[in-house]
This record gives sequence, C-alpha cells and structure tokens, in this order.
Amino acid sequence: MFISWDTLFGMLAGFGLFAFAIVSSTDNAMIFWSVASLAMVIGGTFASIIISYHSRYVFKTFKALFAMMVPMQVSPTTLLGDVRLLLEWSQEVRQNGTAVLDDKLENASNKMDGFTKYGLLLLTTGYKGDELRELLEEFKETIFERAQVQVGVLKTMAAYAPAFGMIGTLVGLIIMLDNLKGDVSGLGQGLALALITTLYGVLAANLVFKPAALKTDQKNNTARFRNTLMIEGFVMLSTKTEPLKMQDKLNSFLDPELHFDMLTPDAGKKGKKK
Repeated sequence: MFISWDTLFGMLAGFGLFAFAIVSSTDNAMIFWSVASLAMVIGGTFASIIISYHSRYVFKTFKALFAMMVPMQVSPTTLLGDVRLLLEWSQEVRQNGTAVLDDKLENASNKMDGFTKYGLLLLTTGYKGDELRELLEEFKETIFERAQVQVGVLKTMAAYAPAFGMIGTLVGLIIMLDNLKGDVSGLGQGLALALITTLYGVLAANLVFKPAALKTDQKNNTARFRNTLMIEGFVMLSTKTEPLKMQDKLNSFLDPELHFDMLTPDAGKKGKKK
C-alpha cells in the first residue's frame, strides 16, 4: 500500500512541533502524558459517534481515518488514462458497434472500478444519450452522498473531542479539589493534570479529525469529478461521436499540459512518465 507522504509529513510536523515546544520548555515533559485523559477524550468521542450514527457508517469512518494516509486514487495522470481508454473504446465502437463493449465488460478485471463497470453495463443494455446520462448522474450522486456521510461523522467527532476534553477537565478539577483536604500545595500540579484532557481534545480535533474530514471531502469531490468525465465519455460512446470531437470534449477535463492528441504519435504517453 502506498503512503501519502505529504499527509504523513503534515502529521509528523504537527505533533513534532508540539512535542518540541514541550521538551524545550520544561524538564518535566511526562506531565503532558495521561492515559486516563486520553481514554476520556477518545473513548467519549467514539461512544458519542456510535450513539449518533448508524454503525455501518461509523466503521466506514474508522477506515477513512486510516485512508487519509493513502494517496488519492484520482490524479491528473489517472484522468489522462481514463481519456485514453475512452478514446480507444470509441474507435472500436465506430468500427464494430457497441457489441464490442460486451467483451470489455465480460473481461473486466478487478482493477476496473464499479462506476466504469456500471457504465459499460448500461451501454451494453442499450441505453443512449440523455437517458444514459440521467442514470449515470443519479448513480454518481448516490455514490457521492454515501461517501459524504463519513465527512459528516468526522466533523462531528472534531466537535465532540474538545467537549469531552472539557468534561475530563471538570472531572479532574472535582477530584483535585476533593483530594486537597485543606492543603493547597498540590493545587498547581493538580490543575495542570486536569487541563491535559482539554489539551488532548483540542489536539485530536485539529490534528486528526478535522484534517481527516477535509481530506475525505477532497477525495470524494475528486472522484465525483472523475465520474463526470466518465459520464461524458459514455454518452458520446452511446451516440458514436467522432473520436476527435470526443477528444476535444474530454480534454476540457484535463490539465492543459496533459491534453490528449490523437494525431500525435504516442499520444498521451507523457502522462505515464509522471
């Protein structure tokens, strides 16, 4: 599995700078470590999420937390590959008809995503033009809306974490005051320990949950953009649009430096080098 190095660097930088600020400012860095405080924030946040959302989406959200460390599947290079594939299919369809797509569907590998398979299925079933576009648009939006639920869960977790941090601080203050027994010498240390829970809640919200929500939202929107490109390609395949016209339409989805040119030898191979 590939690692998103920019995400890894960002998290290491965030926690690393925080740790550096502690170590460089105090000789008692271990005072910032509390298993009970961590359990209060993380456990309370997860418990509230399980109560608030269907378990199916909660478990998918846990996967999204780890998926933020994986690079996006859609990139300018993969979009170029999609355009190349659609144009190859276009030439085959114009020569042999849409029946050639039956073989593409039957021989579809596990690497072919579900949206592409569904588009091929509709094409081979006989859907064309606006009717095909409507079905694919509905499928695209359904996929997007389901994926966006995870974004909502992560944003809710980002709101819950500081709240449970405050709850932990209140619990710590109550315990601290009860243990004083008239001796105020331990007030400073006890207050510092009580505030750690709030610190953990703020860190979890701003270095884990919020970034994960934004990264997941970006991935979902990028996948949605890619599926829009595929819809345009499938609709033009259904109407047997000329490959050059199809190329010009699909190029509007690509970065200018990656535009596909069927008239140039080895068209589109520059994208493979990136």
